[in-house]
Amino acid sequence: MVARTAQALRARGERMTRPRRAVVVALASTGGHLGAEAVLDAVAGIDPRVHRASVFRALHALSAAGVVQHVHEGHGSTVYHLRREPHLHAQCRSCGVMLDVRADLLDGVGEDLARELGFALDPGHVALSGTCATCLPRA
Repeated sequence: MVARTAQALRARGERMTRPRRAVVVALASTGGHLGAEAVLDAVAGIDPRVHRASVFRALHALSAAGVVQHVHEGHGSTVYHLRREPHLHAQCRSCGVMLDVRADLLDGVGEDLARELGFALDPGHVALSGTCATCLPRA
C-alpha cells in the first residue's frame, strides 16, 4: 500500500514524506474507519517523531491525492480510511457501526437530482444514517 501511495503522489508531483508514510501505514494496519484522534494515536505508535500538525497535513494531502477518503459521520465528526474500491458508507445512529455500501447504491437518486434540479450528488462524502440489523430489533 505504501508503494502504491508513493507512486500516486509522485504522479501528482508530490513526495511521500515521513508523516504521509506513517499515516498510510496506520490506516492500512487497521483497515477501518478512524477518527483523527485514532489516526494520531496509531501514528504515534509507528513514528513518535511525527508531529500532530504533520498528521493533519498528511491526511489532507492524502485525501486531495485520492489515496485517503474522509467521510463525515453524524454530528460533524470525520473518519478516514484508505481508498481501495469505491464504496459508500452507512452508519448506525444507535451503536455507531460504519458499514461499507456498494458504490452504485444511490446512482438513481443522483440521476434524478441531476435531471430535476441540476444538482450533482457527492454521496461518498457523508455517511447515510440509519439503524443497523443488530440494533433494529431493539429500536
